[in-house]
Amino acid sequence: MTTPTDRVAELRRLVTYHNQRYYTDAAPEISDREFDALLRELTDLETAHPELQSPDSPTQRVGGAPIAGFVTVTHRVPMLSIDNTYNADELRDFDRGLKKLLPGEPIEYVVELKIDGVAMSLTYENGLLTVGATRGDGENGDDVTHNLRTVPDIPLRLTTDTPIPLFEARGEVYMTRAELVRINRERVAQGEKPYENPRNLSSGTLKLLDPKQCAKRRLSFFAYAVGAVEGMELNTHLETLEVLKSLGFAVNPHSQHCPTIEDVIACCDSWVERRHELPYDTDGMVVKVNDLNQRRRLGTTSKFPRWVRAYKFAAEQALTRLERIAVQVGRTGKLTPVGYFNPPVRLAGTTVSKCSVHNADYITEKDIRIGDMVVVEKAGEIIPQIVRVEASARTGSEQVYQFPQVCPMCGAPTQRDTGSPFYFCSAPRDQCIGQVKRALIQFARRDAMNIDGLGKALVDQLVDARLVRTIPDLYRLTLAPLLDLERMGEKSAQNLLDGIAASKDRGLARLLSGLSIPLVADSMAEQLAFDFQTMDTLLAATTEQLLQVEGVAEERARRIFDYFQEPDHREMIEELRELGVKMTQDARSKPAGAAGVDFTGKTFVVTGTMVQYSRDEIESLIKQFGGKTASSVSKKTDYLVAGEKAGSKLAKAQELGVAVLSEAAFQQLIAGSTIPASESSAVPASAIELGPDSEADSAPKSAPQSAPKASSEPRSLFE
Repeated sequence: MTTPTDRVAELRRLVTYHNQRYYTDAAPEISDREFDALLRELTDLETAHPELQSPDSPTQRVGGAPIAGFVTVTHRVPMLSIDNTYNADELRDFDRGLKKLLPGEPIEYVVELKIDGVAMSLTYENGLLTVGATRGDGENGDDVTHNLRTVPDIPLRLTTDTPIPLFEARGEVYMTRAELVRINRERVAQGEKPYENPRNLSSGTLKLLDPKQCAKRRLSFFAYAVGAVEGMELNTHLETLEVLKSLGFAVNPHSQHCPTIEDVIACCDSWVERRHELPYDTDGMVVKVNDLNQRRRLGTTSKFPRWVRAYKFAAEQALTRLERIAVQVGRTGKLTPVGYFNPPVRLAGTTVSKCSVHNADYITEKDIRIGDMVVVEKAGEIIPQIVRVEASARTGSEQVYQFPQVCPMCGAPTQRDTGSPFYFCSAPRDQCIGQVKRALIQFARRDAMNIDGLGKALVDQLVDARLVRTIPDLYRLTLAPLLDLERMGEKSAQNLLDGIAASKDRGLARLLSGLSIPLVADSMAEQLAFDFQTMDTLLAATTEQLLQVEGVAEERARRIFDYFQEPDHREMIEELRELGVKMTQDARSKPAGAAGVDFTGKTFVVTGTMVQYSRDEIESLIKQFGGKTASSVSKKTDYLVAGEKAGSKLAKAQELGVAVLSEAAFQQLIAGSTIPASESSAVPASAIELGPDSEADSAPKSAPQSAPKASSEPRSLFE
């Protein structure tokens, strides 16, 4: 008779096997329904027999309880950045440099796709996943094991009959474009702003404290290197990739062995177009010396391993005709011109049919005319833009664009702001259907009043049916008229009303974010809310008082003051107050586990490219701990948090004697740790000079001249 222990062991083996066949080998052997039945049986057995639960069980991929915060992990072997090349001649220079260092030796390469994801280190002890950490600053990263357990490509236990005492796999966590599309469809339906690209979303997802939320976003992983290893000898990179596959990791199938640098160049060239056929984003190729002994002897410079280079793809450009320019009406009445192309062009894997042409000055400076042949590219492979006009191709039929004299949404006259490149609809917001719709979407979005279910499609219906013409009208909605809307059942209608009711308690900062106040984005709305605390105090504020707010200069103070002096705006605010919308701001609550950290009275400036956080996230943390943030360095600045490529603000801080923190030092600070003296006055060069592209494959800081002898101590295969 089969015991629960035996059945659980067999089910784990089967689920792990079929998981690997599906995700890693792309060769499923059973249907999704059959797989779900196996997983369900395993879950039921582990629930009935808690003593049989194990951290390496496939059931753990759904995610456990949220964690309180991130723990910093020191990498056993540094995760160094890699230097870039941009053309064939630079690759040949790379090859010549290596041959000077290894005279007379043949050098072979392996070329891999440079996955546009997040570098990751996975540590296994006796075959079991114990720590998954981000690259961080190369020396220290965040422990994100709780989230990595939800990634199906990452084995929870290595598939080997001979346990390996220590094995560190390195690779890239990424998201497919199809998954980004799926997530963005849901966000747009809920009235939220879509994410821009898979890489940023992958990075943000790994920072979530709740692994169940991470599990909902289907991340993937490719392993391409090893770090610290105990009990194993490897000789080449190709051998390393085979070992990773044998241990259960997904390895990119497009790695290519290249005996010469000319083979490398041909391989890189072959992917310039082919990369768009892949389901995930790439931003170049990675060229590595295949022989690990040669790598050890080549060593590193002060910043980069000598034995590896990234080959960066050039931004794609395409030639097309600008067929027409139309304007979109924003929530403040601003008219944004959008150019439409005929024919649409293919760039960075997507079809581009239009792009913003920004404003009147931009159109004049680039001399953009309707009918022009234009060169289009994607800035950062994300946002399409017109690079230039091909004036030599003009036939004389091209037309200079004139902004419309009346609003295309309501017919009111348009006017150009004095000293501004922007045109605006002159109608009050509640009289222009375009402004009404955009204002409602702005008000309901997640970072403002967070009204669940109130997306663009529903806003269009509410406004077109004349159920809503102002923001306060949202709080006057009742069930019966909602039921007449398309695809609106009673349950959906009630959920919408519940979401609107719940938004009343969001607080002053969220309310200010949603009101479309000129020059007041989310961060400034938060600053105003915490400085003034109540709407009444803000309504009574003078321009002089507004100028005391961090980040408010004369123009912003004047625009905010003018907004609150408008009778229509004051009337709207009073209506919201009468309808029960909260007009005060609660005190900031500090993050869990950091009760001893207090930045009260301290001013921070954040600059440079960060690895673990965005600048907005660091500024938000500073504010949660009671501190203030500023946009420029002055004698009043207490700390500069400097990422990579910090630039002039770092130089200014050093000139004024302002304490400068690397990102890692800032993490120690918010963890309540003492900052080393060297970090309190200057950022180490490694913290600010490393390029933005990291290579999880690592190399030692100094290179021995011969391979080390076998040892029982953990070591890197590149030492």
